Amino acid sequence: MYDILVNTIDFENWPRATQYGTQLAGLLQASVTGAYVYPSPLYATPSFSTPELIEAMLETCRTLEAGALAAERPFVSWASGMGIEHAAWVVGQGNLAEALVQIACWHDLLVLERNPERTWASPSDLAELILAVGLPCIVVPPRPVQAVSLSHVAVAWNGSSEAIRAVHAALPVLQRAHEVLLLRGAPKETFQEVTWKPPFDIDAYLKRHGIRARSQDLLANEHGAGEALLEQADRFHADLLVMGAYGRSRFSEWALGGATRHVLWNARLPVLFRH
Repeated sequence: MYDILVNTIDFENWPRATQYGTQLAGLLQASVTGAYVYPSPLYATPSFSTPELIEAMLETCRTLEAGALAAERPFVSWASGMGIEHAAWVVGQGNLAEALVQIACWHDLLVLERNPERTWASPSDLAELILAVGLPCIVVPPRPVQAVSLSHVAVAWNGSSEAIRAVHAALPVLQRAHEVLLLRGAPKETFQEVTWKPPFDIDAYLKRHGIRARSQDLLANEHGAGEALLEQADRFHADLLVMGAYGRSRFSEWALGGATRHVLWNARLPVLFRH
């Protein structure tokens, strides 16, 4: 994780995602990029607008853009004061998901925050971003950010491709942790196929990367897996939970319930998701 991207929803007071992402960059000796994206006035202007209304909306956007651009120096100075050697600030206009997909191309991790009262920070909006950006995403819960720690890291494990990708993405974090807890759920159900896929040995993989993890069986059915994950992570006093996101379709998760949906809505600790 050499380059950490933070979605900054406010440039006047650094929000939770910005605080967490910048502290995390300091721990991992990574660079950090703060990104602020504001909506285009073209999307917000109704078809029946008067010239005066259009001009007023354009002026509002110009003021917002000027304020966002002026936040570059304070952000870089603030990050430098936290020990970040390389900090950057980017401003975009338009659809947030499309902008983050572009900026994500040169980053290793995206930090988001959950805030049901803000656009693009509600759990449903965060789900869209997690599926779109192609990066591991840490979602910061709606609680004050204290000193960021990676001492205790819990990993949700069911053998799925998403879980494997999550573990792979989290290696720099797992290697720093003092304790790693592997929460083993029921293996992901697979359809019978005529092909044979090589198995993945999670224990051998972690050991090869110098990570000693202890295992604990997660005794829960599919519908209770998310709640059980959060309960066990809390008992472990985890600083971070690592898990694969949306092993089945997002529609199925929302219609039938699922671990990703439950954790995304209810987690009280930061969660690293990887689709």
